[in-house]
Amino acid sequence: MRRLAAIAVLALAACANPPPKVAEGPSGQPSLEREAARIVPERRFAHVDYLLVDKSERLMIGYAGGQPVKVWRGLQFGDQPQGHKRFEGDERTPEGRYVIEGRNPGSAYHLSLKVSYPNPADRAYAAQFGRSPGGDIFLHGQPNALPFGRLPGDWTDGCIAFSNDEIEELWRIVPDGTVIEIRP
Repeated sequence: MRRLAAIAVLALAACANPPPKVAEGPSGQPSLEREAARIVPERRFAHVDYLLVDKSERLMIGYAGGQPVKVWRGLQFGDQPQGHKRFEGDERTPEGRYVIEGRNPGSAYHLSLKVSYPNPADRAYAAQFGRSPGGDIFLHGQPNALPFGRLPGDWTDGCIAFSNDEIEELWRIVPDGTVIEIRP
């Protein structure tokens, strides 16, 4: 009986925060731009429960209850935006499924939300090469020393940067534990 209860608990845990269904583009591949077009501006939401980032399209969609509710465009990444982060100092933004695991109001950047990189697979990969996978990956605003505006281009060490207004919004609507999926 205990074994059946344990299996049931594991099955329920596997279903927690399932990824939302994403609209497909003409090639049959998921298209976040097409998904962003599904957003109904009048849809009310207090928070999002899933974040989906597309590095190539430089956008992130927030979902509430499986429905797209908000899109952020013009994301800024690490100095080497293509490819998955493998090692400390490679200046790449991770790809995969992580969670928002904390927040830093005293960040050197205008607010920051911590991403749970590295996961066990990231650590194992780096360990094969005797290297560190790195860490301290955040969603954050612009540098506090910047009086206003936005730095041009990709400039982080692997984080995802937003405008200060955008990170303030994310700070309000993204609770700790929110799943973030980052796609190439």
